[in-house]
Amino acid sequence: MNVKKSLAMLVGSIVMLMALSGCMYPKDQLKQNQVAPKEAVRNVQAAIDQYKDETGMLPIKNSTAETPKYEKFYIDFGKLGRTGYLTDIPSAAFENGGSFSFLLIDEETKPRVKLLDIVAFQNINDIQSWVTSYIQTNSVLPKGEQTYPGFYQINYKKMNKSAPTIRSVFSGQTLQALVDENGVVYTDYGIDIMQFIQKSDQKEFAADFDLRSLLVDGSDFVPVKAPIYHLVNNEPQAVKS
Repeated sequence: MNVKKSLAMLVGSIVMLMALSGCMYPKDQLKQNQVAPKEAVRNVQAAIDQYKDETGMLPIKNSTAETPKYEKFYIDFGKLGRTGYLTDIPSAAFENGGSFSFLLIDEETKPRVKLLDIVAFQNINDIQSWVTSYIQTNSVLPKGEQTYPGFYQINYKKMNKSAPTIRSVFSGQTLQALVDENGVVYTDYGIDIMQFIQKSDQKEFAADFDLRSLLVDGSDFVPVKAPIYHLVNNEPQAVKS
């Protein structure tokens, strides 16, 4: 076999492997996101429970009343480490180079450890900065079609930007960002919530029930920069808080 033919076959094999890797990436990423940190969540949960039982307090960082619900109580790994309740910071944690922030929900009742996806969080922050800059310069929203009452798709072309890929940790699907009439950017988890509703035994919800809790209760994760959702005409609908 001559050198040119060998090189051609090698290049072809590499291209095929890259194509296959590209096809498998979302599913592989979802598996990694959901399986790898599970042990870390269990370990941190055990440390939190013991800390609370023995001190009557929670090892969390300070927040304000305006901090969104699913960003409010980040776990203070330094405090857990200094007091001997946790030997090492989990590799999945942002503080140790990982892709997640560890936080607590239900802090006043039965605190639960959950994960916030840093990549999605940064994507939304980037879009927010683009939208804010555009509004300051043009005095209008860079909005497209209305998705829910008061929430719109984002017109990236107006901002001379490309839409970043926001990957859901719940389903592996690509999610879109929304902007409300005040210029605040959110992640639209409507498609994920609908899937959780379909898998749930509960088919009816109170009019004011926050459907985001389905995602949180059914996984180790919290939605990133998500608006409140209510069930309207049997479909999840983002609503103003």
